[in-house]
Formats: sequence, C-alpha cells, structure tokens
Amino acid sequence: MAPPQEHDPTNWHKFFGASANNEAWTLAELPAAEVDRKQLLNAAHAAAWHWRQIGDELNRMRALMLLACAHAHAGLGESAMGFAEEMRAYFLARPDTPDWELAFVHAIHAYAAAACGNVELHARSHAFAVQAIASIDEQNRKLVRQVFRHVPAPDARTESMSPAASTVTGQG
Repeated sequence: MAPPQEHDPTNWHKFFGASANNEAWTLAELPAAEVDRKQLLNAAHAAAWHWRQIGDELNRMRALMLLACAHAHAGLGESAMGFAEEMRAYFLARPDTPDWELAFVHAIHAYAAAACGNVELHARSHAFAVQAIASIDEQNRKLVRQVFRHVPAPDARTESMSPAASTVTGQG
C-alpha cells in the first residue's frame, strides 16, 4: 500500500490504520511461538486509534475484535474480555453480519473467555465458533482457523455443553 501523496489527515489515518491492522492480523495468524506479543499489541492499538479517528462504527468494532484477539494472545484476559463482549454484542445485533465475520466473532470471544479463565463462557463460545466455522466457505474457513488454532479446546467436563443448551445464543 503506497502512502497518500496529499496532506489530508483522513487519508493518512486510513493508510496507517490499514497498515497497522494488516500487520496485527498477520502477527495474530502466526504460530504462537513466532508471535512478538508486544508488537501485536502495538499494531492492534495503533490500528484501533487510527480507525477511531476516521472510521465508522463497523471499522471501530472490527478494531475492537482485533484488540480482543491481541489481548487474549498476550494473556490479558480481563481487557480481552471487555473488548470481546462489546464487539460481540455489536456483530450479533446486526442482521447483515456476514457468516465469516460471525465465525471470527465467536472464535475471538472464545479466546478472550479462555484468557480470562471463564470456563463456561469459553466452552459456549468455542462451540458457537466450531459451528460457525463449519458453515462458511473453505477460503474463509482457512482464514478463521489461522486465529482459531490459538483458542484452547474446552475442558472435557464442559465440552458436552452445546450452544442450544446455553443461555447465550448465536443470533444475539
């Protein structure tokens, strides 16, 4: 992506927001042993700041999704869960949220729940993520799985919890 040639700050925010966003997602998709967590956090926060300056609500919620993922990856469970809850509520309330994005929502929500130690919420969100990932096309499934592979599987005692038995619904 080439930097803007004009001096309009909006174009620069878009440039730096997209660049930081792409860097953070690239890091989030790496095998865990290869991730520089500080670099991931810095890129995710930079992206969120730039999108907050010029983005719409969808851009800001996607930035929160990335922040939730980065914080979960860094073991910052409380903040990961806060970001995940906010973005999840937004995406589940939108009837036009694409299926691939719902898969990311559930996967990252499960990751945040695991990072903060909420075993039951982790199990429910993990089950929703598995279902959502199974329902998307192969190209998007590969993308979501790059992040979902970092999400630990639920304990054997909570694996039997199905989304249907949960008070949390996959539809909002």
